[in-house]
Amino acid sequence: MTTKSFPYSAFLRGPSQVLPSLDNADVVLERRDDENLILMRAERFEAGTASLRIAARALAIVARRNSDLAEEVLAEELPWVTWLPDPERHECVRELLGHLIAGADTGELLPFGRALASWRSTAIVWSDPQLARELQGPFPGDGPDVPRPTDES
Repeated sequence: MTTKSFPYSAFLRGPSQVLPSLDNADVVLERRDDENLILMRAERFEAGTASLRIAARALAIVARRNSDLAEEVLAEELPWVTWLPDPERHECVRELLGHLIAGADTGELLPFGRALASWRSTAIVWSDPQLARELQGPFPGDGPDVPRPTDES
C-alpha cells in the first residue's frame, strides 16, 4: 500500500483536500511537535489486523510444534537473533511470539515493539564478546551499606 503525506495543518484547514487520497493510499499527517498520525480506511485497517492475527497464530503453531523452525524463520527476518546465545534465543522467540499474538489479538502492538527493540539491543551487546563479558559482572565498586531511612522528620 502506498502512503501520501500531508502537513497536519493542511488537514485541519481543509479535510476535503486530504480525504480523497484515502481512496488509494493511507495518509500520514505530519505534525511538527508530536508524533505523526495515520489515516486509513477501516476496511484496510481491519484487513491488516486480521492478516496480522492469522500470521501471528500460524507462527505460534509452528513454534510449538518445531521451535527450531520458528527460530530459523525469525532469524531470517531478524538476522541479529543469531548473536544471542542459545538459551536467550529460545527466550527471545517465545517472548516476541507472545507479544505478537497478544498484540494481534488486541491491536496493542507497542509491547511487541518495545520487546523487539530490547532484544535487538541485547543481541548487539552479545555481538561484542568483550562487552558481553564485562556486563555479566562481577562489578567492582560496590559502596558501603547505606542505613535505612527512618520515619523521623
